[in-house]
Amino acid sequence: MKRETIQNVVNSVLATAVVVLFVLHFTCGSKSCSAPAERAQIEASGELMPIAIVNTDSILLHYTLAVEASEKLMSQYEASMVQLDTKVKAFQKEYATFEKDVMDFQKKVEAGAFLSRERAESEQKKLQDKEQQLMAKQQDLENLRQKLSNDLMTNQAALTQQLQDSVQAYLSEFNADGHLHLIVNDAVLLNKVAGYDITEEVIEALNARYGK
Repeated sequence: MKRETIQNVVNSVLATAVVVLFVLHFTCGSKSCSAPAERAQIEASGELMPIAIVNTDSILLHYTLAVEASEKLMSQYEASMVQLDTKVKAFQKEYATFEKDVMDFQKKVEAGAFLSRERAESEQKKLQDKEQQLMAKQQDLENLRQKLSNDLMTNQAALTQQLQDSVQAYLSEFNADGHLHLIVNDAVLLNKVAGYDITEEVIEALNARYGK
């Protein structure tokens, strides 16, 4: 799998987690949220509605925690592939030697090269034992592949949760006074008006918090 493909998979998983966070309804403290008529008055006055928009793609690209999470998963994937590939190549080399030994044994049997039946059976037994060993190694490789995959998914889930917690903690603090009724991800919007996008502000604050 190419590096770009893995990067897209990692970003897709993280993006999904962040999208869930940004479709949030916030309470308005002790006051009830604006009724339709009140919202109409706000629009008529030229003031912005109590809504904010965040671009999750930008957060994934510029929030240090998201960038580091993606790089960490990529590094883990690459290291896993190197480890598995090394063992697979060693197994393939050993199996190729085994196949050659089997062919040599068959040629000797056909040529009557063994001095006794016992000698032929002894060689055959060695090949059977070797085959069993190779089957066990093949299963070990499958177990290793599954373990590496599980480890990657476990770390992916942990990093995604860390990202969710970080963003949610900031948004809760950012809207502690309930001045916003809704924060949405612009990926679900068909159109938007300038003045509602707080992406840069969010990214700057997240990076400042993360840096500390």
